[in-house]
Amino acid sequence: MTPGPTPGRGVPFGLLMGVGAYTIWGLFPIYFKVVGEVAALTVLAHRIVWSMVFLALVLTLKRNWRRVRTTLRDRPLMGRLALSSLMIALNWGIFIVAVERARVLDASFGYFISPLVSVALGVVVLGERLRRREWIAVGLAGIGIAYRVAASGTVPWIGITLALSFAFYGLMRKTTTVDAVEGLFIEAALLAPLATIYLALVADPFGPAAGTLPAAWLQVLLVVSGPVTALPLILFVAAARRIPLAMLGLLQFITPSGQFLLAAFAYQEPVAGATLASFICIWCGLALYAFDLAVRQRKQHDRGR
Repeated sequence: MTPGPTPGRGVPFGLLMGVGAYTIWGLFPIYFKVVGEVAALTVLAHRIVWSMVFLALVLTLKRNWRRVRTTLRDRPLMGRLALSSLMIALNWGIFIVAVERARVLDASFGYFISPLVSVALGVVVLGERLRRREWIAVGLAGIGIAYRVAASGTVPWIGITLALSFAFYGLMRKTTTVDAVEGLFIEAALLAPLATIYLALVADPFGPAAGTLPAAWLQVLLVVSGPVTALPLILFVAAARRIPLAMLGLLQFITPSGQFLLAAFAYQEPVAGATLASFICIWCGLALYAFDLAVRQRKQHDRGR
């Protein structure tokens, strides 16, 4: 389990690491656009395999293999990690599809509502109680989703699937006692056999030979998917150990904001009136949620004096 935040001198460094992690996640569409000529399932398979390889190197440098071996002997824990690996694979795959189909705006929508979906899951699954502001925030998100469905006549399945898969992933990982890096390595290792078999059977495991990018560059970019996946996670872990949870919770909105800006301005995805109205409802809910986090953090700080 990741240790609690360490107050004092580490906070500025932790804040920098947190901003770095969420900014990299927010810029992910750029990377997946570049490798967009490769089939989504092939990109996903590479991401799984090379994430496992890179994280194995990180674990070797950190000398953390003993904790991995301890986790591997814990059957109930491995069962939960097996389930969480399916959720993160689904999340990764849908995100790659969203970018390749020019649906980055829908991906942004999903990651904006994800924190509020997590709050709702806490009520339904864990029996947590919400304060009034949290109920209003979740309600505003629900209104935003319902309005978009009613106005467009279509369900934003990409956004909803991303939000649900990530929220369930967070819920499953909340019940584990394994660090983020070790946990992601085990999840990738559980998925790697299927990913490797797929790459061995697919006709073009490194993408088309006559694509817009030279084949060698494309191969390098696919291998780089491992560090691209692991680096923000490592920065996130560094941040989580140094800054308050409420501050980390506020930083998470950097990711969907970056994706929204890329979709609207870099990729020129249309932002229709109904889409914008639904985003405004969700933004209002998130603003209320962020305010509630800040109030709780201040009260905890005052009590700790």
